[in-house]
Amino acid sequence: MSRFLGRLGGAAAAHPWRTIGAWLIVLVALTALSTGFGGTPHDDYNVPGTESQAGTEFLREHFPQMSGADARVVVHAGQPLDPAALEALRGRLSGLPGAAIVSPPRMSDDGDTAIVTVQYDIPVTDFQGSEGVDALRAAAAPLVREGIQVELGGQVAENMTAPSGTAEAVGIVVALLILVFALGSVVAAGLPLVVAIAGLGVATALIAVLERVTDISGTAPTIATMVGLGVGIDYALLLVARHVEGLRDGLSPREAAVAANATAGASVIVAGLTVLVSLFGLKLSTLPVYSSFGYATFAAVGAVMLAAVTLVPALCGLFGRRVLPRRARKAAAAPSRPRFTARWATRVGRRPVIAAVVSSVVLIGLAAPMLGMRTWPQDAGSQPTSNTSRQAYDLISAEFGPGANGPLVLAVDLTKGVVLDDLVARLRATPGVAAVAPPSVNGTAAVVVVEPATGPQDERTAELLDHLRASVVPDGVLVTGLVATFADISDRLASRLWIVVAFVVALSLLLLTVLFRAPVVAVKAAVMNLLSVAAAYGVMTVVFQTDPGARAVGLPHAVPVSSWVPILLFTVLFGLSMDYEVFLLSRVREDWLATGDAQGSVTRGLSATGRVISSAAAIMVAVFVGFALDPDVTVKMTGVGMAVAVFIDATVVRLVLVPATMALLGKANWWLPGWLDRLLPHVEVERHEAPRRTLEPVS
Repeated sequence: MSRFLGRLGGAAAAHPWRTIGAWLIVLVALTALSTGFGGTPHDDYNVPGTESQAGTEFLREHFPQMSGADARVVVHAGQPLDPAALEALRGRLSGLPGAAIVSPPRMSDDGDTAIVTVQYDIPVTDFQGSEGVDALRAAAAPLVREGIQVELGGQVAENMTAPSGTAEAVGIVVALLILVFALGSVVAAGLPLVVAIAGLGVATALIAVLERVTDISGTAPTIATMVGLGVGIDYALLLVARHVEGLRDGLSPREAAVAANATAGASVIVAGLTVLVSLFGLKLSTLPVYSSFGYATFAAVGAVMLAAVTLVPALCGLFGRRVLPRRARKAAAAPSRPRFTARWATRVGRRPVIAAVVSSVVLIGLAAPMLGMRTWPQDAGSQPTSNTSRQAYDLISAEFGPGANGPLVLAVDLTKGVVLDDLVARLRATPGVAAVAPPSVNGTAAVVVVEPATGPQDERTAELLDHLRASVVPDGVLVTGLVATFADISDRLASRLWIVVAFVVALSLLLLTVLFRAPVVAVKAAVMNLLSVAAAYGVMTVVFQTDPGARAVGLPHAVPVSSWVPILLFTVLFGLSMDYEVFLLSRVREDWLATGDAQGSVTRGLSATGRVISSAAAIMVAVFVGFALDPDVTVKMTGVGMAVAVFIDATVVRLVLVPATMALLGKANWWLPGWLDRLLPHVEVERHEAPRRTLEPVS
């Protein structure tokens, strides 16, 4: 692999315009294809094998007019509302595309608030962008012009996402500043950004094409952009830094490109493949929406990885020695004192037991709050108070009770001998039930709507759901609705998390063992990465499940952790943590094979990679913090979790725990039993002998 990548880098550096031209052709062709053939995002919230899904399918068959999305138009005034104005609103709503049933206004006790519910015969995922919300606003416009407050709730309003682009802009600006500091040259700093943006351009077109042939969640492109931008800049930074190192050692631009691609390029491929392998774990969640996250992120990581090993050497070859800081262009760099990371690794190596114990205690302490993590899919109650769906949620809760925001829907099969009157009586007598609507009957099927006394996110609502299913409703009754679906999603994801963890860890162990021929190092890396992810879970629990933490990230109060986040976070973070492990261990192993000095190889490997890894981590943190500003709660939680995990991994783990444990293990790090040595293939990473020559001063 190293030899092939070296030849690829040399060819790209020797013919930069051909390489750049080829990328432009690919980008233009894919963009044209996505424009003419691309689809649009489409969420698939089906949860196969659950009671809520079975109930939804029953409704689709017997009550098609109730099986689609819903919207709630909440009208509020400081005085009793005019019934005629509400009936006029109901008439306008009845004419909306897809509207099957528009309920009579439900009035509050004081008459100043009304809910008009629109039941569609199409799923919420059939609405494109803001078209559903725009139609609702147009119908409510006459009331708004009269000074009456109108807010929109329900699935149509809650499912609309509108990325602002702020996150990407923040990440790019901060990344550029870090790159200038790390590389000392504006030209060199700009290269990783150009490469990452080129890769993301290709990825965006690919995702649009994927949207034509399969369902891609509306949030998936944002997550893919977040990860792709971070790893793309990091991969390019690693290659540029190695290229600059070659130039400083006296190599010509083409020779430096060959050496950088053969060494750092191999690490990039391995690191990228590790992320891609981890993403396969999302399929094990058994939820289609998770698979779509995997497809989109796979496209982004794959595109930026290929851009790094082709465009970086081409651009470095094009700019020649201008990628060096100006003061370094006239002569080879003078010897300097040992780097901070080398001095730090030496200090840690002198007291490895203390360093290992202290860092482990810190990580375990940060991870401890995860034991109290509660998950629940995001709903309107998690949104900022400026959001119309949140304002509708608060009005409904205040005027009609918190359970009105999350009714349970009972799908009743009357052929099973269910007596409706008995069922309704039992439901009304159940503690925790606030109201039971009169049943709707259609031949051999019926629907009963139950309003809990507590809100959708309240743990008591989930307990009521479990109680109804286990002890109250007879055979032939399926409890469904949005709250029941959310509860089933949470249960499914909680049970599948450990399967995903086992799959991703096992594949990563296998990959690292093959690459480094060191099972001890592979196991150690897996354990440390698990500690990093656990610490991120713990910090995320404290941030989002406490009022001060939630307000610090722009939420009005504490909320449960979104059910979508833990598995997504684990698969992506485990791959990203392995990136840094590969970058560091590649240099350590290269030195170990050359010198046989177990202790010194750690110091020298950390010294060679410390600045680059720290800069790469700082860029990742900046990108992810930018996405933490996103109004979407799932994106916000993912950004915070990733930023925390990368920061912990690049500081506590890479700077303390790794050198401490490697110092304690010594030569045992590289122990390999004979039988395994015979089984494993030989894969060389970061192994390249480049010519070195003395650089003539430039006049």
